[in-house]
Amino acid sequence: MTEERRRSTPTPEQLRIWRGFIETGELLRSRLAAQLQSESGLSSGDYQVLLALSEAEGRTVRSSELAALIDWERSRLSHHLGRMEKRGLIRRVPCADGVHGVDVLLTESGAEAWRAANVPHLRAIRNLFVDALSPKQLAQVDDITAALRRNLDG
Repeated sequence: MTEERRRSTPTPEQLRIWRGFIETGELLRSRLAAQLQSESGLSSGDYQVLLALSEAEGRTVRSSELAALIDWERSRLSHHLGRMEKRGLIRRVPCADGVHGVDVLLTESGAEAWRAANVPHLRAIRNLFVDALSPKQLAQVDDITAALRRNLDG
């Protein structure tokens, strides 16, 4: 085992790289969220919910499944869905199978809002992320995120 592997804490250089990675990711998310909000009136949370519902069979998902899909706590999702429901983007109805729970349905207004936001948001992703990298760098990012996922998954 190398000396570097035996260290219990990252080196100063490794910490510099880590901070750069985290801070750049936060800046990228912040810029994308601001652009999404200004161009569509949707928050990034709205977009996540609408995307998941637009991809779901029948544009409907049980609330607990939706929370798992977008990796949110159920209470956070419940509060957010309440705000989205007031704006007419989604509807919540008791589960059709009679079991306790709530189904979340994408309304036509929500589908229209998602469609209107989608192309500008995808353009922003291209402008702020994809176009900043060469094809080789993009492939390296893919390799890096895959390695991180494998490590995080166990």
